[in-house]
Amino acid sequence: MRYKELTFEGRNAVLEAFRSGKTIDKLFILDGSSDGPIKTIIREAKKTDCIINFVDKERLDRLSGTNRHQGVVAIGAAYDYASVEDILANARDKGEDPFIFILDEIEDPHNLGAIIRTANQAGAHGVIIPKRRAVGLTATVAKTSAGAINYTPVAKVTNISKTIEELKKEGLWFVCADMGGETMYNLDLKGPIGLVIGNEGNGVSRLVKEKCDFIASIPMKGDIDSLNASVAAGVLAYEIVRQRMA
Repeated sequence: MRYKELTFEGRNAVLEAFRSGKTIDKLFILDGSSDGPIKTIIREAKKTDCIINFVDKERLDRLSGTNRHQGVVAIGAAYDYASVEDILANARDKGEDPFIFILDEIEDPHNLGAIIRTANQAGAHGVIIPKRRAVGLTATVAKTSAGAINYTPVAKVTNISKTIEELKKEGLWFVCADMGGETMYNLDLKGPIGLVIGNEGNGVSRLVKEKCDFIASIPMKGDIDSLNASVAAGVLAYEIVRQRMA
C-alpha cells in the first residue's frame, strides 16, 4: 500500500499545507474560533473538497500529537505520485504501446477513484491529473478505486496542455470526449494513445481540446445529453481496448 495518513497541527502548518497543494481530507477547528488566521484557513479549505468540522477542545487534544494545535488540526492522505516518465516506462516494460488517461480538472473524488479503477482494468499504463483545480489522491479516491490506486501510476503535472505536447513527441495521439465530435466507432484509436476526460460540468477545456488529435462523441439514445465523467471514461476506454485487441 502506498497510503499513509499525515497530520498537520497549528495555524501556520495547516495554512501552508493547503497553500502548497497538500491533499487534505479533513479539517478540525475549535468551535467558536473566528479570528483572521482561522478565517484564512477556512477560505483555503473551501477551495478544495476538504471536509470542515468544528469540534470541542477535547477532540482536538485527542487528534493532536504535540498538544500545540492552536485550535486547528488537518488530516491528509498522502500517496507516492509517479512521474510521466514512470508511466511511459511502465508501457515499455510491458512491451506495449502507451495507453494513458489524462484528466482535465476532475473535481469529484468518487469520479477520480472510479476512473483509476477503470484505467487499471482497461490496461492503461497510468493516469495524469493537474496539480490545481482538481481533486488529488484522497482517502475517498483510494476507497472508490477499490485498490487500483496501488497498481496504476498517477502523475501530477502543472500544465495539461504542455504535457500533451511533450507526450506527442513520444509518439502518442490524443482523443478527448466531447458531444460535438466524431462518433467514436468511426475513429482509429489504435497505437500509442492518450484518452482525455474533462471536468464534470464544463467538459474538456478549450486549450486542452485544441491539443487533441481526435474529438470523440459517444452515441446517446436517451433523453439527457451527457454521461457521468467516469462512465464516459469507461465507455471510451473500452472502445480503445476493443481496437487494440483487434
